[in-house]
Amino acid sequence: MKVVIFGATGMVGQGVLRECLVDTGIESVLVVGRSPTGVRKAKLTEIIHNDFMDYSAIEPQLAGFDACFFCLGVSSIGMSEQRYRHLTYDLTLAAATTLARLNPQMVFTYVTGASTDSTEQGWRMWARIKGKTENDLFKPWFKAAYMFRPGAIQPLHGVRSKTAWVQAVYAVSGPLWLVLRRISPRLVTSTEQIGRAMIRVAREGYPRRVLEMEDINSL
Repeated sequence: MKVVIFGATGMVGQGVLRECLVDTGIESVLVVGRSPTGVRKAKLTEIIHNDFMDYSAIEPQLAGFDACFFCLGVSSIGMSEQRYRHLTYDLTLAAATTLARLNPQMVFTYVTGASTDSTEQGWRMWARIKGKTENDLFKPWFKAAYMFRPGAIQPLHGVRSKTAWVQAVYAVSGPLWLVLRRISPRLVTSTEQIGRAMIRVAREGYPRRVLEMEDINSL
């Protein structure tokens, strides 16, 4: 399987990239991002690309893939609805439509979040926009599309958050994760589990198109 990853420098994306690189069934990995990951592996290729609304300059390099793991995302905290919609909906759909045209048999997996609003009518701005993004990705562009809705995520294997205060919280709460995973395994997942689940869904499919925390962990 040949895969392309967007958002590989974020916390979830780092975990997904790591699992792709250790999976012997994945032949090659292409990362598209604004900054390098710092990872060096024989089957990894990186493209530094700044305009996530226009892929015309790199289209030849985006063809021939079996799956896309789209992990690019931002927090809505302190952001206007217009700006958040651009960074969440517009950028995702720009990549998706390009990839679908070049790889119609691709499986597309998208990381959204717990409590995403599929009705697009709720009071939470971020949830409505994530819901619209999910709904439009279900259009018949790809062989299949799956939405991943993780909640609390434990970073493993050296994965770090790019946001300083978030990383600080993770650094001091390490022992708490073990307790949470024992008490509420349905509410907590890890970067490793998300990565493994995304690979398995791309490879084997799944009965549900929207995967909540329990689905992710069971896979």
